[in-house]
Amino acid sequence: MTVSLKSLHPSRSGGTALLSWLLVLLCAISVMSYAQTTPYPATTQHPAPAWFIDVAAKAGITVRNVNGGIEAKHYIIESTGSGVAILDYDRDGWPDIFLVNGSTLPGQKLAEAPTSHLFRNNHDGTFTDVTVKAGLVSTGWGQGACVGDYDNDGFDDIYVTGYGKGRLFHNQRNGTFQEVAQQAGVAGTGTEWGTGCAFIDYDRDGKLDLAIANYVHFDLNHTPAPGQMAGCIWKGVPVMCGPRGLDHAPNILYHNLGSATPNGPVTFQDVSITSGFQKTAAHYCFSITTLDYNEDGWPDLYVACDSTPAILYRNNHDGTFTDTGADSGVAFNEDGREQAGMGSTAADYDGDGHIDLFKTNFSDDTSTLYHNNADGTFTDNTHIAGLAINTDALGWGAMFADVDNDGWPDLLVVNGHVYPEVDSAKLGSNYREPRFLYYNLGNGKFSDLSKSAGPALLQPQSSRGLAIADLFNDGRLEAVVNNLSDLPMLLVNQAKNQNHWLGLHLVGTASNRDAIGAHVTVIGTKRRWVDEVRSGSSYNSSSDLRLHFGLGAETTLTGIEVRWPTGQTELFPPPASLDHHIELIEGTGNKPPK
Repeated sequence: MTVSLKSLHPSRSGGTALLSWLLVLLCAISVMSYAQTTPYPATTQHPAPAWFIDVAAKAGITVRNVNGGIEAKHYIIESTGSGVAILDYDRDGWPDIFLVNGSTLPGQKLAEAPTSHLFRNNHDGTFTDVTVKAGLVSTGWGQGACVGDYDNDGFDDIYVTGYGKGRLFHNQRNGTFQEVAQQAGVAGTGTEWGTGCAFIDYDRDGKLDLAIANYVHFDLNHTPAPGQMAGCIWKGVPVMCGPRGLDHAPNILYHNLGSATPNGPVTFQDVSITSGFQKTAAHYCFSITTLDYNEDGWPDLYVACDSTPAILYRNNHDGTFTDTGADSGVAFNEDGREQAGMGSTAADYDGDGHIDLFKTNFSDDTSTLYHNNADGTFTDNTHIAGLAINTDALGWGAMFADVDNDGWPDLLVVNGHVYPEVDSAKLGSNYREPRFLYYNLGNGKFSDLSKSAGPALLQPQSSRGLAIADLFNDGRLEAVVNNLSDLPMLLVNQAKNQNHWLGLHLVGTASNRDAIGAHVTVIGTKRRWVDEVRSGSSYNSSSDLRLHFGLGAETTLTGIEVRWPTGQTELFPPPASLDHHIELIEGTGNKPPK
């Protein structure tokens, strides 16, 4: 692990005390001394490429998700579930887990009020619930979470969306957080129902802004009961109402103003109207995935929307956005039909150097794979790629993840229906459903290995949030799943392989500290791999900000190219060896040859 004190930037952290320097130095030492032992080791006893087991209980992650009733869901707020966020909150080099939690309806009582939970990584395959110690106890109907160091002090912060006001948890750099949404200007009015979110430096000024997707305006006192409206009947059965028939809530964009005084608190300005964000009316939106889809060096946003066309906010370089979803080919499927989008993810699945999109949808439909044509447009390649299957499932969280490090991003998808009535009325689906693994064959096609890749994929759940990380720093990607009204899952792949990998931790200096929006190209002797640093994505979740590249049989790289969020490009020399994490600091690379 490469560590440099150049990455400290005390002038940007706002702290002048020696304690801050000592904390970072201790973290650097910790990062350099990753444990060599691997919890839950992979073995040849399990068939390649993947054999997933659920180790959540053994790892100590046993908090139950609360979202209204368990077996009966009378209102839509009970059905959408909660996300997951991965962050190294204490900067010890080991990713920690934040599970968003919901709440109860009036009249439903629990011994303790539900709260989101933070689990600290113990470096040995287990986690400790530090919610109380970290000051993160907060009751409310949480939906999603995203991670970003919005004040560039070197420690990642958390934004939590929900039904009601949003919550911004500022990392105090001592293992605790302080909720500052109201002071920072990002709490909202409390009338919006926030779902997905993403930190993004949309104007490339080095400060992270905040984008929030909203679902509906919801009021328990004025929402019809199941079956009371035409939109509250599904396949002839009375079900909860919405989203159709309920008022949509507009999306929000907050611009980071920085601090008014040296070392002062950071504030944001609502630019939803002036930026063009709210020109996209009458959408019911969920997840946000950021990507530079037209490769102009400015970050764009893709928003999956329920029962309405998806949105693609194209960055116009002047603080405004234009929805180009329809023109770019990602608002509808190949039949020109709007879908009920839930989750989304982005990666270069076919190795052509361009970032593609994948979206999960409602049951009786397929998920959708959009291939980037490198000209600002996409093509629906769902059928060509072999993904027009499993149409009985209702998909939520989805992430591209190279599960065997062969160099080709696979797809993990979690599922679960919204209507418990699908079981009792036998409507052709199951309320609790398995997870899917679509294995990338390296030729533009995927193979469904869901039934042969381990017991953790088969166990039925009504899953929602999904986040990916190399939790144990051993080169394998783990998956954390938040299950609706149930216990979470931590999926570990125990199938052994001989492939190589490289983990990259990018540190911005002129750019935002997390380098969110950076575009990275890893250059091998035979091919290239590309990815981008992003906050948010999946279903209302946020994965590890470190990039993970499976390299297959590649043993030698020729370089790493980084286009930083400022738009400047640097070329870094290849690492001396593979199969470990390295740190790349903005300003320490070389200008690429013209």
